[in-house]
Amino acid sequence: MGKAWRLWPSHGCALLLLGCMVLTGCAGVSSGGQSANSNPNPSPAPSPSPSDPSQLSVAPTSINFGSVAVGSQATQAGTLTAGAADINVTSAAWSGQGYNVSGITFPVTVAAGKSVNYSVTFTPQSAGDIAGSISFVNDGSTSPVTQTLDGDGGQAGVHTVGLSWDASASAVIGYNVYRGTQSGGPYQRLTSSPQAGTNYTDSTVLTGTTYYYVATAVDSSHVESVYSNQAQAVVP
Repeated sequence: MGKAWRLWPSHGCALLLLGCMVLTGCAGVSSGGQSANSNPNPSPAPSPSPSDPSQLSVAPTSINFGSVAVGSQATQAGTLTAGAADINVTSAAWSGQGYNVSGITFPVTVAAGKSVNYSVTFTPQSAGDIAGSISFVNDGSTSPVTQTLDGDGGQAGVHTVGLSWDASASAVIGYNVYRGTQSGGPYQRLTSSPQAGTNYTDSTVLTGTTYYYVATAVDSSHVESVYSNQAQAVVP
């Protein structure tokens, strides 16, 4: 956990990250799979030649869901595209605990030069890194065409992050705390209303995620200061 001491230009306050309190350990990872045909994990085909008119391509070639709370669901889109000839996609097989493919029915014909979209959902049932893949069986020059999947099952309430900051030198009614998962924002406000104290505990963090925090001071007219310096917390 790092700490930063750069001051707010307008209020003379700095945000200090106290640390990440580990309450319990993380559960292990279990693996499973679902399949749209009888072979749940066919061997991937070699990469097709870009000049092959009868090839099927998948985009993106890899989907990373990041950290998703155990029991929650995240969805991303995928696309199948045919080359210069029609491609018949007869089935798909996917593996990895918590992954599912929807929005597409097999068999499906992808017309030459056209695309067919589908959705991939990730609903982790245990904590930890979960890898998977989707293989699309087709009558093109390369079959199956494979897309790799990865995501982390995160558990809320396993860890907490404590924050503390210096009191503003100006007259304020309280402070707001914001959190993001990218350095520099965007941030989402955690406090429902300005709090009078100069410390805050975030108990909604997920395992395996890095968070970035900033705070603001709020005056009697409910005008917020600029963001404080940013504090980073790496949740194991």
